[in-house]
Amino acid sequence: MDGIFAPTKSPDLDKIWLVQNTLCDIHLMFQHPDKQIERIIELRPNMVILQAEASPDSLERAMSRLKGSVLLGVSLLASTDVRDPSVTRLIKNADHVLIFSGHLGFHGGKADIGLLSKVDQIRVISQGVEIGWDGGINDFNATTLVEGGIDVLNVGGYIQKSADPAYAYHKLLNSLE
Repeated sequence: MDGIFAPTKSPDLDKIWLVQNTLCDIHLMFQHPDKQIERIIELRPNMVILQAEASPDSLERAMSRLKGSVLLGVSLLASTDVRDPSVTRLIKNADHVLIFSGHLGFHGGKADIGLLSKVDQIRVISQGVEIGWDGGINDFNATTLVEGGIDVLNVGGYIQKSADPAYAYHKLLNSLE
């Protein structure tokens, strides 16, 4: 998070490292993601997720640089229209589309289940693309999200803010069985 696109700021990228032989994806919530791309590629993540709402020229440069180096993801804020031609083009070029139901930079919140309508719209554009969800996931709505076509659940606050994170994690898994 750059403190501009997202209201909070992550640690400086020069202070971030990834554990070798560990699968890691990076969600880059930056207004100008191209300025960070070389450092991100050095980290060797599995996938980089960029915000569809970032500066268009910067987003284009970042996507061009990432293509072929890592899996490419695009994140859509709740208000972003999947049918917008520029968004449709991003989805066609993505390996992963993240439906962002939360508030950028903050853990916890409430999932807007109505955003599941975007799943069918995304599948029309790119049938085989992986679809993720971020925001408000808990043991009561995880099954609804998966049954609604979500492939990847990005759970943060439900586990991190729990008094017993291990219990919360297992409760979430059990809700999906």
